[in-house]
Amino acid sequence: MDALDKLLSQIKAEYENEQTQQQLQQPNIFPSLSLSEPKSLSIIDNILAEVQADFAAVDAAVELRKQQELEQERLRQEQIKAQQQQALKQQAKDWLKKLDPFSPEGLWFERFAESYPSKLAAAMEYLQSN
Repeated sequence: MDALDKLLSQIKAEYENEQTQQQLQQPNIFPSLSLSEPKSLSIIDNILAEVQADFAAVDAAVELRKQQELEQERLRQEQIKAQQQQALKQQAKDWLKKLDPFSPEGLWFERFAESYPSKLAAAMEYLQSN
């Protein structure tokens, strides 16, 4: 039986030795897996960064378009105001030509225009308020 016990001990030792080697090899497997995870995470991070950059570019383009539209609207409003001012100026010139300076309205207007830099400016203000 000694030979049999010796053989069993030897088989048991070999089995335990194999188990130990497998346990030592397993930690080597996990680092390789954990190395691949950061790679996949960095790929996902890169994709997310690209998507975020795309959204930022779209937002910037939309904002630029809005600013351009506002600027165009401001210029259009200024142009309309200048046209209205020019029309009012022409109307004031016509009104001044027709105004009799010795009529009650003419005399009143002379007093009214004293506080303005010109009769045209006074006429424009008067016509605009009426």
